[in-house]
Amino acid sequence: MPKILFVLTGTDFWTLADGTKHPTGFWAEEAAAPYQAFTAAGYEVVVATPGGVVPTVDRSSLAPEFNGGQEGADKVAAVIASLTELQHPIRLEDVDLADYAAVFYPGGHGPMEDLAVDATSGRLLIEALDSGKPLAVVCHGPAALLAATKDDGTNAFAGYKVAAFTNDEETQSGFADKAKWLLETRLVEAGVDVQVGEPWVPKVVVDRNLITGQNPASSAPLADRVLKELG
Repeated sequence: MPKILFVLTGTDFWTLADGTKHPTGFWAEEAAAPYQAFTAAGYEVVVATPGGVVPTVDRSSLAPEFNGGQEGADKVAAVIASLTELQHPIRLEDVDLADYAAVFYPGGHGPMEDLAVDATSGRLLIEALDSGKPLAVVCHGPAALLAATKDDGTNAFAGYKVAAFTNDEETQSGFADKAKWLLETRLVEAGVDVQVGEPWVPKVVVDRNLITGQNPASSAPLADRVLKELG
């Protein structure tokens, strides 16, 4: 059975500008929807985190208001609870890209804390980009792209068209004035061509083998596009 690698944040907090540690992790829908799509298509999902720590779901992402009501919240919670791969992650440091058909990075604010500065993840992203395999990243997941620095100091994703959680969405979510830095701004500073869509509306951008989504609502369409690329 072919495998798809899910690289998840290993942290359960996000340090805000005032030093407060805001509880977070990965965003439920961004793992659940692609997981369902990939496994239904016959792929095995392998979860990797820095150090192999069990990833934490952001409790906010299980709330009814973020899942179209209680029924939707119950459904996504059930998927996360059944996703046994989350309880048995491998160490990101031990990943061999040759074992996987595609690589996927879900979001949540967690990647802003750890993957944004994780050199191992950065090297994996560069390797995946160079391999031609589908590399999919959604919402705050593109924070990980910031660690993909080449030997000459430039970012490997400079010049790539990318969708990512926007400054407007961060403002509307109430965190823009609390964050140490904003994802859209930092990506632009790294030379990434951020494609800004309407807040909270699904938006998927494809540039070569890089497939990115703007927000949680983009995760299911992004997964569909990955499967299309895999044929």
